[in-house]
Amino acid sequence: MPTYIAMLKWTQQGIKNVKESPARVDAARKAFKKDGVTMKELYMVMGHHDMMVVIEAPDDAALAKALLSSASMGNFTSETSRAFTEEEYRHIINGLS
Repeated sequence: MPTYIAMLKWTQQGIKNVKESPARVDAARKAFKKDGVTMKELYMVMGHHDMMVVIEAPDDAALAKALLSSASMGNFTSETSRAFTEEEYRHIINGLS
């Protein structure tokens, strides 16, 4: 299953209600499962972003649906990238001509 890294940043609304953030994470994790998306790991980070989430999804569309649904509540914005495992990376590099 493809892996994605989502870098999240709290909105003004999200930081105002930051104490509710753990419950929002639990709700998002449960909602993601309905779309076949798994939130593997979540880290609170320092710097430009507030959280980093490692996600597995069956495809880009399932991930987009899950993230858009969660982000539409207005508590965070997301910058999401496809991540390749070391095995996938090696397969890609070995396939270069």
